[in-house]
Amino acid sequence: MDLIAQLVKQKKIKRREASKLKAEAKRREMTQEEIILEKKILPEKNLFELKSKLTGFPLRETLPEKIPSKILEIIPRDSVEYYKIAPLSWKKDERVLEVGMIYPENPQAREALKFLTRQQKLQPKIYLISFSYFKKYLEQYRTPKKEVERALERLEEEIKLERPKLVKKEEFDRLVEEAPVIKMVGVILRQAVEGRASDIHIEPTRENLRVRYRLDGVLHSSLILPLKVLPAIVARIKILSRLKIDETRIPQDGRFSTKIGEKTIDFRVSTFPTTLGEKVAIRVLDPEEGLKSLAELGLSQRNFEVVQRAIKKPYGMILATGPTGCGKTTTLYALFRILNKEGVNIVTLEDPVEYFIDGINQSQIRPEIDYTFARGLRQILRQDPDIIMVGEIRDTETAALATHAALTGHLVLSTLHTNNVMGVIPRLIDMGVQPFLIPPTLSLAIAQRLVRALCPFCKKKVKLTGEPKRYLLEKIKNLPPKMVEKYKTGKSLYIYQPKGCKKCNYKGYSGRIGVFEIIEMTDSLAEITLQKPSEKEILREGRSQGMITMEEDGALKVLAGVTSLEEIMRVAEEK
Repeated sequence: MDLIAQLVKQKKIKRREASKLKAEAKRREMTQEEIILEKKILPEKNLFELKSKLTGFPLRETLPEKIPSKILEIIPRDSVEYYKIAPLSWKKDERVLEVGMIYPENPQAREALKFLTRQQKLQPKIYLISFSYFKKYLEQYRTPKKEVERALERLEEEIKLERPKLVKKEEFDRLVEEAPVIKMVGVILRQAVEGRASDIHIEPTRENLRVRYRLDGVLHSSLILPLKVLPAIVARIKILSRLKIDETRIPQDGRFSTKIGEKTIDFRVSTFPTTLGEKVAIRVLDPEEGLKSLAELGLSQRNFEVVQRAIKKPYGMILATGPTGCGKTTTLYALFRILNKEGVNIVTLEDPVEYFIDGINQSQIRPEIDYTFARGLRQILRQDPDIIMVGEIRDTETAALATHAALTGHLVLSTLHTNNVMGVIPRLIDMGVQPFLIPPTLSLAIAQRLVRALCPFCKKKVKLTGEPKRYLLEKIKNLPPKMVEKYKTGKSLYIYQPKGCKKCNYKGYSGRIGVFEIIEMTDSLAEITLQKPSEKEILREGRSQGMITMEEDGALKVLAGVTSLEEIMRVAEEK
């Protein structure tokens, strides 16, 4: 089948252009569909409608509401991804398996499908599907590991009851210690680590038990299990975390470590009672993923230099600000990797301790026994510290103590909750810190958000035109001329968009990176601080320092091909 030749017949392209397209596709090892879409000759919908007419396979455009887990065993994950085959539904009575294929005309893909269905004595019914459809399919329906299914079958045979609460205590204790549950929990944890997920959510619904993973800030469904296995799974996780197994009425927090592959991974566990049963949230603390160097954070050259100056000072306060989950703690840990030397004593107060770092004295606060940030900070000052980290400045007392520590010769790192860097000084004043104490103590304030980074292997280059071009040029119009002169010329501008490939699990994104705005204390900012500072005045002073806002930093990262325009617009909406 020659789609490019068909486009020539329809006068969409000329013969000379068709020859060039075919040659380029061959050279770059692309299919005709891929090159046609990349060059924007036809929209994807129109292209696959044309292909449907040519091949005779009906075009499937809507995803099924539910896919039985059994059919996901018929076609293995590797075959699904390699041949671009999506098992959709299974008509048991007719022994028919409905599948979607991007390349149904491919004889190798057809032969593989025939072989796989013949083993189950099934007849395949083939539909044509598009790249977008296949991408959504992979995101929504991940193939469960066979070992999970086997463990689940064994566990269900053991329970054999509709209501788990009817299981006797002695029998229940035996179940949570036996291999099926241990293996199932182990696979859930391993899938999270191998998939580079930051969180695992195990949550009961009315009909089943859902397992979801947070990947690059977005939750994705992975496994659907019978609701009856919830108590055994939760109990197993509680045993690992040393929590009370029989306490299901109140939330509990714990953590545990285990070796997965060659790495030791920490897991932070939180249980939460709901009307349908206990929900478990597990934070995956992989040191290789979470502990980044300063260079890996995504700081621009100016921001990198400002941070380097601040951490070389023997005293002062460095504050990271932003909402929960914006990467503040990751930034502070990156600073620790530079500050952690043999000749200094570093003591931290955290809630909770995210990562264990050799050479640093880390302490977990416990409000339930009145071990708060404020109380711990008083005690830290008796430990002869050089550098102090306070997980968060939440109240007047902690703010006063942190300021006092910075004033008396300590380097203090902490976090605040403000929308932007301009809100840090007004926030400290609102918390009772005297304005005259801020200039000699506050060295640096960092505000940040996290955006998803484009997959470097499959991101596609597109010309910047129309409203997106106006939007980006508007965002960077106030930046220093040297930073943006190459973007304000008459030349064509290009950005990148997510596409999806095997390396990024067909998401188009791989990992996250920060967008920042950073302001340092200067004589001019000190004067503003002493004269009832407003965010407008602080922004003006920041501009004079060469500060760029988070949106501007994000716009530059879009133009540099690091992230997508959609990600930056999302961050702009959050502010």
